[in-house]
Amino acid sequence: NIFFNNNNNLNSVLNNLIFKRIIHKTSKNDYLLMSNSQILTLIKSKNISIYELDQLIGANRAVEIRRMNLSNQLNNHLVLEELPFTNYDYEKVAGVCAENVIGYVPVPVGIAGPLLVDGKEYQIPLATTEGALIASTHRGCKAITNSGGCKTVILRDGMTRAPIVRLPSIEYILKLKNWLEDEFNFNKLSIAFNSTSRYAKLKSIKLLAAGRTAHLRFESKTGDAMGMNMVSHGVEEALKVLQIEFPELEVISVSGNTCTDKKPSAINWIEGRGKTVLCEAIIPKQIVENVLKTNIQSLFDVVQNKNLIGSALAGSIGGNNAHAANLIAAIFIATGQDPAQTVESANCMTLVEIEGNQNNAIRVSVTMPSIEVAVIGGGTSLAAQSTCLKLLNLHHLVDKLSENQNNINYENFEPGQIAQQLARVVCATVLAGELSLLAALSAGHLVKSHLQLNRKRV
Repeated sequence: NIFFNNNNNLNSVLNNLIFKRIIHKTSKNDYLLMSNSQILTLIKSKNISIYELDQLIGANRAVEIRRMNLSNQLNNHLVLEELPFTNYDYEKVAGVCAENVIGYVPVPVGIAGPLLVDGKEYQIPLATTEGALIASTHRGCKAITNSGGCKTVILRDGMTRAPIVRLPSIEYILKLKNWLEDEFNFNKLSIAFNSTSRYAKLKSIKLLAAGRTAHLRFESKTGDAMGMNMVSHGVEEALKVLQIEFPELEVISVSGNTCTDKKPSAINWIEGRGKTVLCEAIIPKQIVENVLKTNIQSLFDVVQNKNLIGSALAGSIGGNNAHAANLIAAIFIATGQDPAQTVESANCMTLVEIEGNQNNAIRVSVTMPSIEVAVIGGGTSLAAQSTCLKLLNLHHLVDKLSENQNNINYENFEPGQIAQQLARVVCATVLAGELSLLAALSAGHLVKSHLQLNRKRV
C-alpha cells in the first residue's frame, strides 16, 4: 500500500524490488483500485502485459490504458486521435473477437432493397467504403423485386476440416481407406465426433492420399454456427478413435488445407463448403431496358465473354462472376461474419439465358458452392452486427438466440435453419449486385457511375 500511494517517491531500483515481491500477491481488486499511471508503470516494468489487462481491470478500461501506453511508446499523443474508442462495449469483444484492442474502425453501412427472396422482402445492410456499390446493388434489387422476385435452393450444408495423418507406408493408406468406408467404423467415429456438441453431426469423411500421408476431409452439420471450432473439436475426438485402431497413425496437423479455409481451392468449388446455394430470377425485357438501362443481347454477350470466356482465359477457380466478392465482403462485415472467409464464400458462377421465342426476358442465376455464414458466435454477438442481422427480417429467429448456442430455443424451427436463411439472402444479394454491374458494363455506364459516386466532388 505504501508503494502504490507513494511510488513517485521511490527510486527505480526499489521500485523493481517491490514489484517483484508484491506482484504475485496483487489481487484483481487491487488492480481495479490502481490509477492509470500506476498500471502503466507496471506495464513498463513488464510485471504485467497489455494482453492481461482485459482480465485484470476489465476490457473497457483496458482499451484506454493500451492507447495511453501506445502513445507513450510512439512518443506521439496525437497518433490515435482519429481512431475512436468510446461508446463501445468491449466486454463483448474480449475473449471472443479480438485481442489487445485499442479502438474500432467505423465503416459506413448502407441499405439496398427491398429485395424479394422466396416471396419475402429483405432490406440488405452493406458495410463498405466503395462508392457506387450500394447504389448499384439497390438497382439490382429493384430489378429483381419488380420482376416478381428471385428463388433460392440449398443443395448442401456442411462445414469441413481436414487433418493430415501419416502412416508407415502406402499399404496402411489403403487399410485406412477401407476401414473408413465400413459403415460400422464410420459410426464409431461419428459417435466420438458428435459427442463434442449437440449440434455437431458428422456427414462424411473423404480421404485424399499423398504418398503415405492422408488428408481426411471431415464434413459436419454445425447448427446455426459457422462451425469451424465445432468441427475442429469433433475431429480431435475422432482422431483419438483412429489412433486406437491404427496405433501407427501420426497426426501431423488438425488442418491440412484441403478443408479449405480462407484460400482459393478447386475442392471448395467442386465439393462445396458451408452452404451450397443457387438463386435465379427471370427479368422481363422492359425491366432490363427501363431499370437496368441496357438490352438483353448486350447483357448476354457481356456475361458469355466476361464471366465464362474471360475467366477461362485467366484460369480462374470460382471466379466466373463480375464482382461477387464485393457483396460477400460488404454483407459479411455488416453482419459480423469472418471477412477472411470472403475468399471461398465468393466462389460464384453467374449465368444469363435468353428466355422465350421473342427474346422477351432473361433468366439470370448465381451458383455459390461455399457460402460460410452464421447467426451465432464471433462478431454476430456485437451490437451493431446483431442489429444488421435483425434488419434482414431474421429478428423473430435471431431474438431466440443466446450467446451460448446450447441455450437456443429450437421449438419452432430446426437447428441450422436460421443460418441457411441468411445464406439464401446473401446469395440473392450477390445476384442483385451481379445483375446491376453486368448491365452497367453492357451499357458502358461503369466508369461514369464510379466517377459520380466514388469520387468526392471538389
